[in-house]
Amino acid sequence: MTTATATATATVEILGSDGWLAVCPLDRLTPGRGVAALLPDGTQAALFIDRAGRTYAIGNRDPFTGAQVLSRGLTGTSADRPFVASPLLKQRFDLATGACLDDPSVSVPAYRVRTRDARDA
Repeated sequence: MTTATATATATVEILGSDGWLAVCPLDRLTPGRGVAALLPDGTQAALFIDRAGRTYAIGNRDPFTGAQVLSRGLTGTSADRPFVASPLLKQRFDLATGACLDDPSVSVPAYRVRTRDARDA
């Protein structure tokens, strides 16, 4: 299978309380840009992919403003940790853990993520 074929048939899944949930086709993710997904419990997740193909999902709600905007933030790295900076007040959130890099007392949910070929379902 070619990479293009694998990407076209792959789905990003988040581990929730009821098991793995398909949330987004992999080909909808672009390095440096986030995608928001509405979860069954009414919360939102912000999904990201880096240039190496690693996927991440954190809560989309900025805890400093209450706005659902983290999927629209700027991505980068700090000390080899991938992060997204909120587009509003610019606090940075670790994409792997959800920890705020600028205020250790604050964090957002971080979700376990996997990609799965639709033909394996």
